[in-house]
Amino acid sequence: MSRFLSERFAGLEAYTPGEQPKDQQYIKLNTNESPYPPSPEVFQRVSAAEVEKLNLYPDPEGKILKEKLAGLYDVEAKNIFLSNGSDDIINFAFMAFCDANHGVMYPSISYGFYPVYSDLYRVPTVTVPLNADFSINHKDYCGVDKMVVIANPNAPTGMEISLEQIREILASNPNQLVLIDEAYVDFGGTSAVELVKEYDNLLVSMTFSKSRSLAGARLGFAIASEGIIEDLEKIKFSTNPYNINRLTLVAGEASVDSDAYYKENAKKIIATRERTVAELTKMDFTVLDSKANFIFVTHKSVGGNVFYTKLKEKGLLVRYFNKPLIDQYMRVTIGTDVQMDAFLEKVAEIIVEEDGAK
Repeated sequence: MSRFLSERFAGLEAYTPGEQPKDQQYIKLNTNESPYPPSPEVFQRVSAAEVEKLNLYPDPEGKILKEKLAGLYDVEAKNIFLSNGSDDIINFAFMAFCDANHGVMYPSISYGFYPVYSDLYRVPTVTVPLNADFSINHKDYCGVDKMVVIANPNAPTGMEISLEQIREILASNPNQLVLIDEAYVDFGGTSAVELVKEYDNLLVSMTFSKSRSLAGARLGFAIASEGIIEDLEKIKFSTNPYNINRLTLVAGEASVDSDAYYKENAKKIIATRERTVAELTKMDFTVLDSKANFIFVTHKSVGGNVFYTKLKEKGLLVRYFNKPLIDQYMRVTIGTDVQMDAFLEKVAEIIVEEDGAK
């Protein structure tokens, strides 16, 4: 840290992304990327002709992509906000709707960026413990005087709350913004988008990074009432109006046009997830009920850190969180069937090794 950094950022604890080591080839099951490539339409449209246009600024409003997304989700283009990944949406929401007098509330075990934004903007924060089974008690978020942020499905647990529970949160907080982070909703979760037409305090954020295989393109979008979208646009155009590059916009448009391709991939990932869960259960793992493209698991006799360390030695990366209540768990992204077979094989080896060492 240099002597020039503002004092207000001196104690900031930055978000730690999943590791991306380059020392060898790994099977990456640690960052919740899709194991499948973008659609053929994306390959066709991100062309040499589009590259030639990189001397020109992109459309700061992303009108074409907004119209395509509006058609896909049965809303108006004025209800769509585009961003450089869904993290940008969450960032802008904290910036726009929170301050020293208007705090935020979210689960104590959830996406690691939420507390970073709380610290960054010095927002009064209430973190709510999960139930003993790691589920969210939606009643905790009813009738509060703060912005509510809930990842649904939640990360790293993969568990979700129902549409009716979200409706109850919205109805009980008419003067508070409710942000539902749906990064993983396409893998069996229930989207709250339909409630945007009923509640003007709902902001739903989504991403192209997971089910749409565009993690490297950095593209996210939000759906909300026109007023909330205008607020977010004001923040965007006051910071970086060209925050989505031309090629990403083209890839996003092609992705929406090939929606059937991604829905089929999501079905494959769900099937692989269920098969993996069944096999892990046979090996004495406890697996939370995931509606995401990852699972959160713990073993009756082998710790999460042991699995993380030994799997890395064997060429597989998973995510381990050295935090209270979840330090015996590992989060495992669902890959292809071949990748998950390799994971299951190595996990079985580790269990035998650890049992033999006792």
